Amino acid sequence: MSTDVTAKSPAPAPPGGGTGAGGLLGVMLAGLRRNMRQYGMLIALGLIVVLFAIWTDGDLLLPRNVSNLVLQNSYILILAIGMMLVIIAGHIDLSVGSLTAFTGAFAAVLTVQHGVSWPVALVLCLLVGAAAGSIQGYLIAYLGIPSFIVTLAGMLLFRGLTEILLKGQTLGPFPEGLQKLGNGFLPEVGPNTNYHNLTLLLGLVLIAAVVWQEVRDRRRQQEFSLDVLPARLFLLKLTALVAAILVVTLLLASYKGTPIVLIVLGVLVVGYGYVMRNAIFGRHIYAIGGNLPAAKLSGVKDKKVTFYVFLNMGVLAALAGLVVAARLNAASPKAGVNFELEAIASSFIGGASMSGGVGTVLGAIIGGLVLGVLNNGMNLLSVGTDWQQVIKGLALLVAVGFDVWNKRKSGS
Repeated sequence: MSTDVTAKSPAPAPPGGGTGAGGLLGVMLAGLRRNMRQYGMLIALGLIVVLFAIWTDGDLLLPRNVSNLVLQNSYILILAIGMMLVIIAGHIDLSVGSLTAFTGAFAAVLTVQHGVSWPVALVLCLLVGAAAGSIQGYLIAYLGIPSFIVTLAGMLLFRGLTEILLKGQTLGPFPEGLQKLGNGFLPEVGPNTNYHNLTLLLGLVLIAAVVWQEVRDRRRQQEFSLDVLPARLFLLKLTALVAAILVVTLLLASYKGTPIVLIVLGVLVVGYGYVMRNAIFGRHIYAIGGNLPAAKLSGVKDKKVTFYVFLNMGVLAALAGLVVAARLNAASPKAGVNFELEAIASSFIGGASMSGGVGTVLGAIIGGLVLGVLNNGMNLLSVGTDWQQVIKGLALLVAVGFDVWNKRKSGS
């Protein structure tokens, strides 16, 4: 998880916690209160999955549906990662939905109308996204125009350019190689085991990596005399994580295996998680969002950081545009509608703060999954789109309200 540079040092563990059931429960509740941002929405996600699994008579957790859940929400999760960085830095980006549509349309024009090979088209689309993000970042960082205004203009501009490129029509189909980005799965290897062997292997590797990371983080905390979970509670947390990964692995392995876009997402989560947790650039993003004047006095080049945050958002929006276009196997003028709202909602539900300086990459993923499971579960229950919008709006309101309440209670 990413570290908030503005966070206060943890309070010392209360004396006399004991090792009995009552003492363990007290330590557990104290730890939950100290890490409410980290664990609150994760617990909520688990409860939502359990409730919809019951309400849908298990249909939510069918292997085919779990695979579709990943494919249907992949582009929102990609956008949520970039949006989380933007919000941590104290800004907002309303243009990402239109930019996804524009890059999808650009890819269609290149591959369908002009016969450009899909790898070349993919690179060119990412460069277009980088250019769009850098222009917006320059206007925000160096000219001082508010991000709300710049990206609102970008939303209108890219939507109009999409209509111009496609001439109001849907354009497709895409080359098979590009289609696999949105719909493809890893190939089957090895003997017939009634499961997708490569997915099982990846699941075991992921379990080993998670266990290693958790144990490593716990040892580091102990070295710096920081509070750590009691051994039994730590083992309970580790068991829950391993069980969750194992269940998802078996569900995916019993259908078609691991979607290619899930591998892309995994790389993004690991890479951006490392940057935000360990790299200087990540700490600078937290610094300018948490306290801009103090960050400037500390020598942080806030304009440069803001510029690169929006450039990065443009690249991820372009990647999301390629994924959604590949999944639909066509570019549409109406693609990406409300994607920016979904990405923003995912970030806030996942623990981002309205005032900036707070949030994690994993939190953005959890927030996106909360919305994704809500959407999928309500579709399985045949809930109308009108009520779906109401419920998602309430979920966002509760998440932001919780952030405000948590700040007042902590006195920050």
